[in-house]
Amino acid sequence: MGFLRRQKDSQPPRRPLPPPGVIRRQRRGLERVREERLRDLGGLMLEMYRRDHFREDLIEERCAELAGIDKRLGELETLLRAAQGRVALPRCECGATLSIGVHFCPNCGRPAGEGPVVACPSCGYPLPAGAAFCSSCGAAAEETPEPAEEQAGW
Repeated sequence: MGFLRRQKDSQPPRRPLPPPGVIRRQRRGLERVREERLRDLGGLMLEMYRRDHFREDLIEERCAELAGIDKRLGELETLLRAAQGRVALPRCECGATLSIGVHFCPNCGRPAGEGPVVACPSCGYPLPAGAAFCSSCGAAAEETPEPAEEQAGW
């Protein structure tokens, strides 16, 4: 049964991009869902205002859902451009396609960007090395101490 084993030197097979029509159909469906969620959020906010009873946890949950939908719409737009041949999708050294905004390859775990990746000291979210603030929690990425000669001038 040795012929069924994958050779270690071979790269995983690449999946071809779906046809542009399939991506456009997914995008249209997701845009409809997004519009519905936005209307629901507006109605929810109005009803909370009328009753003078706000539930921030519910609002945050709905907003996080909308942010996820927006992120997926951006990914679909990139896939559509790539399927139409306008933009090449970035690939890892292992051959896996990298989505927008990822810091690590989902296939092999290698860092995806050119620069090193650091973790947020507050929440542990991966950040590019030059980031001043965490895009997940908003905390300062890492405070660097000022050089001694600049501090002496104060």
